[in-house]
Amino acid sequence: MEADYLQLVEQQLAYRPDQIKQVLKLVEEGNTIPFIARYRKEATGSLDEVQLREITATYQQVEKLEKRRADVTAKIAEQKKLTPKLEQQLAQAKTLQQLEDLYLPFKQKRQTKAQIARQRGLEGLAKFLLTDSPEDVISQAQKYVDPKKGLKTPKEALAGAHEILAEAFGEDASLRAWVRKHAQTKGKLVAKVKDESLDEKGIYQDYYRFEEGIKTILDHRILALDRGEKEKILQVKVKLDDEYVLRYFHARIIGQKSGPSMQYVEQAYTDAYRRFIRQAIERELRKELTARAAASAIAVFGDNLYHLLMQAPLKGKTVLGLDPAFRTGCKLAIVDPTGKFLAKAVIYPHEKAKGKRPDPKKRAQAKQILLELLEKYQVEMIAIGNGTASRESESFVAEVLSELKHKQVYYVIVNEAGASVYSASAQAREEFPDFNVEERSAVSIARRLQDPLAELIKIDPKAIGVGQYQHDLPEKELDDKLQTVIETGVNQAGVNLNTASAALLQHISGLNKTTAKNIVAYRDENGRFTTRTQLKKVARLGQKAYEQAAGFLRIIGGKNVFDNTDIHPESYPLAKAILAKVKIDPAQIGTAWAEEKLAHFDAKAFAKANQAGLATVKDIVASLKKPGRTLRDSMPAPLLKADVLHLEDLKVGMNLQGTVRNVVDFGAFVDIGVKQDGLVHVSKMSQKFIKHPSQVVAVGDIVDVYVTDVDLKRGRIQLSMLAPADD
Repeated sequence: MEADYLQLVEQQLAYRPDQIKQVLKLVEEGNTIPFIARYRKEATGSLDEVQLREITATYQQVEKLEKRRADVTAKIAEQKKLTPKLEQQLAQAKTLQQLEDLYLPFKQKRQTKAQIARQRGLEGLAKFLLTDSPEDVISQAQKYVDPKKGLKTPKEALAGAHEILAEAFGEDASLRAWVRKHAQTKGKLVAKVKDESLDEKGIYQDYYRFEEGIKTILDHRILALDRGEKEKILQVKVKLDDEYVLRYFHARIIGQKSGPSMQYVEQAYTDAYRRFIRQAIERELRKELTARAAASAIAVFGDNLYHLLMQAPLKGKTVLGLDPAFRTGCKLAIVDPTGKFLAKAVIYPHEKAKGKRPDPKKRAQAKQILLELLEKYQVEMIAIGNGTASRESESFVAEVLSELKHKQVYYVIVNEAGASVYSASAQAREEFPDFNVEERSAVSIARRLQDPLAELIKIDPKAIGVGQYQHDLPEKELDDKLQTVIETGVNQAGVNLNTASAALLQHISGLNKTTAKNIVAYRDENGRFTTRTQLKKVARLGQKAYEQAAGFLRIIGGKNVFDNTDIHPESYPLAKAILAKVKIDPAQIGTAWAEEKLAHFDAKAFAKANQAGLATVKDIVASLKKPGRTLRDSMPAPLLKADVLHLEDLKVGMNLQGTVRNVVDFGAFVDIGVKQDGLVHVSKMSQKFIKHPSQVVAVGDIVDVYVTDVDLKRGRIQLSMLAPADD
C-alpha cells in the first residue's frame, strides 16, 4: 500500500482517511470483503460490501494511473523531450486518456508522411507557414526543392510541410480534449438501416432512422445499436457539427493572422480534424458509450442475479420437479426436504406436438402415475419448469390436484433457465451418472424451489437469463461482477456445513475449490460436522482460511448452539458474557422468552463495560435472537398456485399477482401464470419519477399488476403496477 496512492484515494472518496487506510490494510493482510464487512465493523466504521469494494477499486485505478504516469514520463525523458511545462501537464493529468493524449506526439509509431517530410528537412517550411509573414509562400517553398531528397517542385515541398502541420495539429492534446468535450455534450448518435433483409423479425425497426444526443441516450439503446451494427443490419455514426468545430480551430490556430500562408494552415488543420482527430474521437466515444452501457447492463445483471440467488428457500418440503416436454414426455423427480433424490418417472400427458389433442389413454395413465407418486412420497409441492409445454403441463397438474381429496398440494412455476446447461455438465453427471439429461433437469427444478442459492450456484450465471444483452457484454467484466455477486450472496446467506455441496462451499469467504472438496471429503469419511472447530482438521484448510470461513458456515443441531448462528468463533466468549448478563442459558436461545429478554438488552452499556465494539455486540445480540435465521428468510416466498390461467382468459383491467422474472433498463418482466411474461414499463411502476426499475422491484418479488393490453397474435402482454383510475 503506497502512501502517495493512499492520499490520492482519500482525495477521490468521501470516506474518512482512517477508514480507507484500515480497509486497504485488511485487504492487504488477506481478508476477504465479506469477512471485513461482517466481522471487522469497528475497524472500518461499519462500511458495507459495496463501499469496501469502491475503496479497493479506486485504489487499483489510482495505482494503474500512477504507474502509467511514471512510465510515460520516463519514456519522454529518454527522448530528451521532457520540458518543465510538459512535466507539469503530465503531473496534473487526472485520467489515462489525458496522459495518452499528452504522450501521443512522442509515441513510437510506424513511419508517417510527416516523419518522412521532417527527414527531408521540411520542418523549417512548416514553421514558416505558421508565421504571419507577408512573404510569398511559393518562393519560400522553392528554397526547399532538392531532387536528391525527392523534392522536385515547390508543390511537393508544401505537401510535406502540410503533413508536418496536420500531424502536429492532430496530436495536439488541447485540441483533442476540446473536440472530445464538444462531442460528449453536443454530439449525436445516428443510425440508419443498412440491410433490412437481415432483420426478418423487425427487431431493429425503431433504429432504421434514429438520432439521439450522446449526452442523453439510454444505455439499452446503445447496446441495441451496437448489436444491430454487429449483425450488419444498421449503420451507426457519431454526428458532429463539423463547421462549428473548424471555426473553433480557426480561432485557436489562426486567430487574427491574415498572411498568405494562412490558407495552407487552414488546409492543414481541416485535414488534421477530418483525418486524425474526428475519427479517433468517434472511435473513442463509441468505445466509451459501449463501456458505459455494458457497465450498466452488468450492474443490472448482477442485481438481478443477487435477488434470484437470495430468494427465500422452501424449507422442510418434499418436492416433485417436473421438466415439461411434448414428444419425449414430462420427466418427474421427487426430492426429500434435504434435496435428496427419492424417485423418478416419465409421463406422457400431452401429444407429440403443440396444439395436437393428447391421447386419452396416455393422459389417464400419466394422471394415475402422478397421483400415486404424490400419495406414496407425501409430496407437498410441485415445481414446474417454465420451458416448452410448461403451460400445458400446468393445466394437467392443476387438473390432477383438483382430484386430491385428503390433502392440499400447491404448484409453482420455476424459471428453468440454465437447467439444461447444468444437466449436461460434468458436475451433474457426477451427481447422477445413471440419469439422462432431462431427468437431471427435473431434479434441478425441484431443488431450485427448495433452495435457489444451492442449486443455481452450479450453473454458469450467464445461462440463467436475468439481464439484457448479456451475450454482448465484455466477458471478463461480466464474470468478475457475477463472481462478486455470488460471493456476496453466498456469504450473506451462510450455508449448512453438513449439506452444502463443494460447488456452494467454494464461494465461502476463505475457501476455494480444493478446500471445498476437502470439506466434503472429510464429511463423507468422518460423518457430519458437530463443531466448527473440526474444520481445522480438513486438509489444506489453514488458520487464515478457518478465520475467514467459520462465521459463514452453520451447523444445525451441533454441540455448540453458537455454531448455528453467524457469530464468529472469536466472539463466542463475548456471546457467553451477554447471555450471562441477561441470565439466559445457551440452550434457551431461539425461544420467545429469550428473544424478549434480549430485546431489552443495553448493548451500548455492555460494550462500554466490556471494552467491546458496539457494532459487534449489536450483531451478536441480533444473532442470539434468531439462531439459524438467515437474510433469505426475509425475502419474498414463492407464489403458490392451485389453479391455472390462460392468455385468452386475460382481460384489460384484470388485477393479478405475479413474480418478477427479470428487470431491465426499460421495465420488468412479470410471470402472471400464462405462457408469456408480461412487461411492466418503467413508466407504469410508480406515480413518482424513477430512473431505473430496480428502484421499485427486484427479481423474485411478488407484485400486484393490472392488465393494460393483450396482443394474442404476438403473444404480448402489457401490465401496470398502478391501479387504473376510476371512471
